[in-house]
Amino acid sequence: MNNIIITLPDGSTREFPQGSTAMDVALSISEGLARNVLAAKVNGEVWDATRPINESVSLQLLTWKDEEGKSTFWHSSAHLLAEAMEALYPGIKLGIGPPIDNGFYYDIDFGDHQFSSSEFPKVEAKMLELARENNEYKRIDISKADAIAYFKEKEDPYKLDLLDRLEDGSITFYEQGGFTDLCKGPHIPSTGKIKAVKLMLVAGAYWLGDVDSKQLTRVYAVSFPKQKELKEHLHILEEAKKRDHKKLGKEMELFTFSEKVGAGLPIWLPKGTAVRERLEKFMRQAQIERGYLPVVTPHIGKKELYVASGHYEKYGEDSFQPIKTPNEDEEFLLKPMNCPHHCEIFNFKPHSYKELPMRIAEFGTVYRYEQSGELNGLARVRGFTQDDAHIFCTQDQIKSEFVAVIDLVMYVFKKLGFDSFTAQISLRDKEDRSKYIGSDENWEKAEAAIIEATQERDLETVTEYGEAAFYGPKLDFMVKDAIGRKWQLGTIQVDYNLPERFELEYVGADNQKHRPVMIHRAPFGSLERFIGILIEHCAGDFPLWLSPEQISILPISEKYNDYCQKVLKYLNNHDIRGFVDDRNEKIGKKIRDSEIQKIPFMLIIGEQEAENESVSVRKHKEGDLGSMSQEAFVTYFNKTLVD
Repeated sequence: MNNIIITLPDGSTREFPQGSTAMDVALSISEGLARNVLAAKVNGEVWDATRPINESVSLQLLTWKDEEGKSTFWHSSAHLLAEAMEALYPGIKLGIGPPIDNGFYYDIDFGDHQFSSSEFPKVEAKMLELARENNEYKRIDISKADAIAYFKEKEDPYKLDLLDRLEDGSITFYEQGGFTDLCKGPHIPSTGKIKAVKLMLVAGAYWLGDVDSKQLTRVYAVSFPKQKELKEHLHILEEAKKRDHKKLGKEMELFTFSEKVGAGLPIWLPKGTAVRERLEKFMRQAQIERGYLPVVTPHIGKKELYVASGHYEKYGEDSFQPIKTPNEDEEFLLKPMNCPHHCEIFNFKPHSYKELPMRIAEFGTVYRYEQSGELNGLARVRGFTQDDAHIFCTQDQIKSEFVAVIDLVMYVFKKLGFDSFTAQISLRDKEDRSKYIGSDENWEKAEAAIIEATQERDLETVTEYGEAAFYGPKLDFMVKDAIGRKWQLGTIQVDYNLPERFELEYVGADNQKHRPVMIHRAPFGSLERFIGILIEHCAGDFPLWLSPEQISILPISEKYNDYCQKVLKYLNNHDIRGFVDDRNEKIGKKIRDSEIQKIPFMLIIGEQEAENESVSVRKHKEGDLGSMSQEAFVTYFNKTLVD
């Protein structure tokens, strides 16, 4: 038997007999590591840790700490869920059971049975019982004919439907204990690694997302290698409920939705508009200081514009229908992107290399038709405003411009309290290049520019293949919020393709025409999604400078209303925003309502305060700070603002 060479991530190599597995490699390093291995990356593809390796490869061992390891764990748990369901509900028909961001699900046809959350404990107990059997997940190559015969005998129509879509020679089964499923894998070594499970939700789902197909029951669940991790997860979920931006947005009167206006189209209320406008003002000022020129473009554009840019090809079928005009063959689209409009701004007049880089910025509203099931508060909407900017520069300016944008993103994150983040370098799929436009040469140039810029700023990065935009690679910033969840915020993209599509040119120092490079950037991403994430990050307690109302003035009775208005006028003159709560309510209720509204400071006015021309100060979540003169409160407020 020939030996093979295994190259590990640190560049070291080890020699093993042909047919060895990733688990063999792990055991050669340490038994402790082997106990934690869930799967492996073989030449960049995730494999079973127990699958034989027959040629020399690069190998990365995957544990619970790796996203791919976690995903494999949850995929295997979905099979365990299906096994438990078949044991408890004989005759059910199984659909699909993939891993998702926070666990997994399985689509099941229960027939006449109405499965409900009251049955969750029974299913969880069965899953753990089966897990303790420590059955191996076995990969089985099978012909299409034999696979069809198996599921015909089992009378499983959904698996047969899947098999119709698969090519012979690419079909695999996975078996654990007495359960067999159609699956390409990969899976963890055995069920015994699953120590904790929790069913989370039951919902309806059309088979393969087709509304014309039968609706199945989708059972969502999560699993962990330790019970402690499940407890921590459930605590985070409970905290997330309290921080839900949809709940807080309603309580704080920031935004609303209307069925009459349309799903996925947020309406900004006065307080939410105040937050939004302050964020815009903050970004506009930062951009002006960095040489950006503000522009404004229409909300629609002729269909030909988006055909030229390539957006119609990518978004046309799934976007809004064209807007027809009285002129025959004239069609407009709601703009899905700002970049084609900005290319036309560059094309407005000839340019010299001396004018570059040219940086143009717009808070541009774009529209994309998201499926109703995908809509989620401000996180996923159909109309949203991007803090969009495009930089047109020379090849030699790419790196410096990219670095400058990274610095701007860092400034934004620091100002808004996002202290923990990683930068994701999103590149093309290594195999499937059909999803992308542009030459390999231009893609390679763009990818190199991004990598060099991140190295110069010493950013902690991860590289993901297949996550690039269709027109160029990008750098996405993944922030961790106050309760440890990861969000994608801010993106920078290098683009050689749109300048070619729009035939953008500048005259170089050699007096010849050259093609500029285009950099797309949006530190917020979209204002809607950013504000939604910010609400959840700070649990609605916005930084003092951003808070829509910084003070509430609370008179104990109506006879102090005039003095309250005097105080408000004084504070307004010192750039402190707020209002007088002159409702005919008890002071206790006024204080509680201000706490719910998360107003940073409450100024309580009674007889003593009116006589002394002072204010009694309460701070949100901290309580009474004592009596202060109006001047002293302004000083204290400004100090807090700076801190």
